[in-house]
Amino acid sequence: MSTLLQQLVNGAILGGTIGLIALGYTMVYGIVQLINFAHGEVFMVGAFGALATFTWVIPEGVKGTWYITLPLMVIAGAVISALLAVLMERLAYRPLRNAPRLAPLITALGVSVTLKEAVRLFYPGATKPIPFPNVFLTGSIDLGGIVVAKTGLLIIVVSLVLTTLLQLYINRSRMGRAMRATAQDPDVARLMGINPDRTIVLTFALGAVLAGVAGVLYGSHISNISTDIGFQNGIFAFTAAVLGGIGSIRGAVIGGFVIGFVKTLSGQYLPGGTQYDYVWIFVVLILVLVFRPQGLFGETERVRA
Repeated sequence: MSTLLQQLVNGAILGGTIGLIALGYTMVYGIVQLINFAHGEVFMVGAFGALATFTWVIPEGVKGTWYITLPLMVIAGAVISALLAVLMERLAYRPLRNAPRLAPLITALGVSVTLKEAVRLFYPGATKPIPFPNVFLTGSIDLGGIVVAKTGLLIIVVSLVLTTLLQLYINRSRMGRAMRATAQDPDVARLMGINPDRTIVLTFALGAVLAGVAGVLYGSHISNISTDIGFQNGIFAFTAAVLGGIGSIRGAVIGGFVIGFVKTLSGQYLPGGTQYDYVWIFVVLILVLVFRPQGLFGETERVRA
């Protein structure tokens, strides 16, 4: 039983990270019907931006104080990710907004490869994994044989809090209503005085902020980062968004936790162990899509007249 509970805790930590990244996928798709495959690299760049801030910006005398250093790194990662996402939308995706769907999809793949190679080539030492400072409280909490790293607990709490705040923002704020209106019909939204371009930029920025925060927490938890973390976690996050019902905020986060649990439990209990945990993730995805093509919390796609 203790092993099962330990794997559930590990799955929740992984699921919290994946869920934060998946929110960016599901929000962008809900607004512009675009699968932004470069979103995983936004997560990766946020982590490297926070590391650069720690290395070259934060004074030496402050680096040992986690309640100052961690917020500064989170802010830096979020801001850098948001700026990158806004530039991506303005330069790569907006000119192709009315193009056939294949064009922005291929562009997203190209942007993903470009960002990964740019960081690998120009960030010092990024050709191999780089140590990431654990600026949060070190150590773990022992709950009757179940070990919970303090950084992992932080990931779970932050993911749930940010998801709740995002849901409240979309449901109750003026810009949230504008986002929902643009997602339903951008032409009608424009007639009602909503600026779809501004709304789309905000959507990209919000998703990127969450990815940047996830990048900082992820690096602090595993103690190193590399240029490969964007692709690996981006695939997990995209799968989570599809599993939960792409376009659904709640579905993206729950899908992230489902994937986290499947990965850790299958690696412990199913045939093949950790060598086949990726396989079991996609087996679950296929089964869900066979019986519920719109995902766990998705709605049947509406065809616009």
